[in-house]
Amino acid sequence: MNCIIVDDEPLAREGMLLLLQDIPELNVIGCFNGAKKAKEFMVDNHVDLIFLDIQMPGINGLEFAESISEKTLLIFTTAYSQYALKSYEVDAIDYLVKPIIKGRLEKSIKKAFSYHELLSNKEEKSTLESLETDYMLVKSDRKFHKILFKDIVYVEGLKDYVVLYVNDSKIITAMNLKTISQHLPENIFIRVSKSYLVNSSYIESFDNHTIYIKTTEIPIGEVFRKKFLEQYLGKNIPDKI
Repeated sequence: MNCIIVDDEPLAREGMLLLLQDIPELNVIGCFNGAKKAKEFMVDNHVDLIFLDIQMPGINGLEFAESISEKTLLIFTTAYSQYALKSYEVDAIDYLVKPIIKGRLEKSIKKAFSYHELLSNKEEKSTLESLETDYMLVKSDRKFHKILFKDIVYVEGLKDYVVLYVNDSKIITAMNLKTISQHLPENIFIRVSKSYLVNSSYIESFDNHTIYIKTTEIPIGEVFRKKFLEQYLGKNIPDKI
């Protein structure tokens, strides 16, 4: 994958370059100290992945993220943890807080490769054929597959697609999260952020900002928190979590 680094701090750019040089599958084709130069570069160059700082002079990272192509994946790299929830509103696939730990970066890049493969491989994409009372039919590889709602662990919005996490498999379908959320039963699924729908029966624990399902951490968006608590806990909403 072709990637670029956008960070106004020279040491941060050099540090990221050192971390990425051990990952042969990544091709760093540019480093920039601001969003304006990166944006100009991307006009004539194909970029699959951006490692992007948030607080920068001029156009900040969140503003720049809103303008990039739907085909470009994004990982935020910042010293400020308070922007984490906002990052998912611009479809970032991950959020790394400086100083960046190599193991955490590798986990993030593995996720990026997985998403890139899903978006690039047309054969793995499916089309939604129908939504019934307790299941949906999707067409993939010239076959119709019946997916029971109860088997969907969670749904993630990814660009112009949704990724259905069904038991141990992933199914990508051409549909946005808002559309599918209108059809899935509310007594089972809860919209917890701009990017995620969660099957409430699989929730193992949660805190004020995150839902935990096995090894998966799903962020709770600020505007969705109250509704999540109401749906999941009913009227027994604690004053503080």
